[in-house]
Amino acid sequence: FLFFVYYRALIFPLLIREGKPTPFFTFVLALLFCVFNGYLQGRSLTTYATYPPGWLGDLRFITGFLGWLIGMAINIHSDHILRNLRKPGETGYKIPRGGMFEYVSGANFFGEILEWFGFALACCTIESLAFALCTLFILGSRARQHHK
Repeated sequence: FLFFVYYRALIFPLLIREGKPTPFFTFVLALLFCVFNGYLQGRSLTTYATYPPGWLGDLRFITGFLGWLIGMAINIHSDHILRNLRKPGETGYKIPRGGMFEYVSGANFFGEILEWFGFALACCTIESLAFALCTLFILGSRARQHHK
């Protein structure tokens, strides 16, 4: 969880090429959501979640961890493809090719949804499931809009 937050908050913004500016209100809402969700997930895992001995060897944890890892790899690779669609100064719409874009039009969204459902399975908390469902609904609607 912390690795992805570090990547998304610190590394990803440095990799983005110039494009349309993000409205300030949208930025603030996203920041507040990330801070609240980070607190909620961290508090849940450090204060309330209890796991039996051997949890790290449990099939639910292993499957969830692999889902999270594969989803994050798809997400990061898809972001790389999207960043490199156009050459500097080039404009216009381009359809991404390669990676999971060969199978779904919103590969970056698919990767992040898979990532957080894997996280939810590995953690088995109501808070992690709530975050996975929020991700599905928010990114699912964005993926649908991008597909159109």
